[in-house]
Amino acid sequence: MELVLALVTDLHFGPEASFGGKLRKLTAAAPSLARAFVSRMNDVVRPDLVVNLGDDIEDEGLEEDRARYTSCVDTLRGARAELFHVAGNHDLVYMRPPDLLAAWRRPEITSLNYSFELGGFRFVVLHTREKKDVEVTVGEAQIRWLAAELAASRAPTVILMHHSAAEQDLRGNRWFEGSPHICLVKERRELRALFRQHDVRAVFNGHLHWNHLDVIEGIPYVTLQSLIENVDEDAPGRPAAAHAVVRLTPARVVVEIEGAERSRYQIDRAS
Repeated sequence: MELVLALVTDLHFGPEASFGGKLRKLTAAAPSLARAFVSRMNDVVRPDLVVNLGDDIEDEGLEEDRARYTSCVDTLRGARAELFHVAGNHDLVYMRPPDLLAAWRRPEITSLNYSFELGGFRFVVLHTREKKDVEVTVGEAQIRWLAAELAASRAPTVILMHHSAAEQDLRGNRWFEGSPHICLVKERRELRALFRQHDVRAVFNGHLHWNHLDVIEGIPYVTLQSLIENVDEDAPGRPAAAHAVVRLTPARVVVEIEGAERSRYQIDRAS
């Protein structure tokens, strides 16, 4: 039994946005890069499942964000696979949860944290909430919900979230070096304790705009680079075009990150 999962994150449809006076996000290329991702999924990879890990937009205003978010989701809907979404912090600057849920067009999903099963695996989506420049949290109510969700199923589980639950070394990260409070979840130790108690096989997130792997007590925590990250130092730039293809089996997790900065991770389950 193998399930093929494709991941994409931080597409940032919207206006150009510099950081530190340099062009870091190639937002103008976001629609064409998203279409290229969908084409590769349909023509080459043919995954069972596509998950969008959030930050679909470069927030600007309510009406602009609604239009761009819908455009991004509609583009991803072109993939001939099951499609699920994670809410990112940029997505909720002006929009509210009902706006995102309406764009997802999945009436069975009524909350930004939810779960589903596919191909013998259980997927749990967490909603990490960012208070700008202060902290990232999931909150006690969601931790209680997570504990109940993990206890309710014996299926191998994959966690999907926008921010990271690992203890990442942020040195060299052009966005978050010295700022763990706005990229790592405040309750991450509590989350990891729950993951250890249950059959969690992998945890995936976006947000940090780089590729990164931590293996903590046998569980891989994988951060995926932004689709539109500029891999050059400044303009005109080259897009990362990053996406991941994950092959899940009962014995192994294989992650192949495609794009300008490719990586491959393999984690075998201890017998």
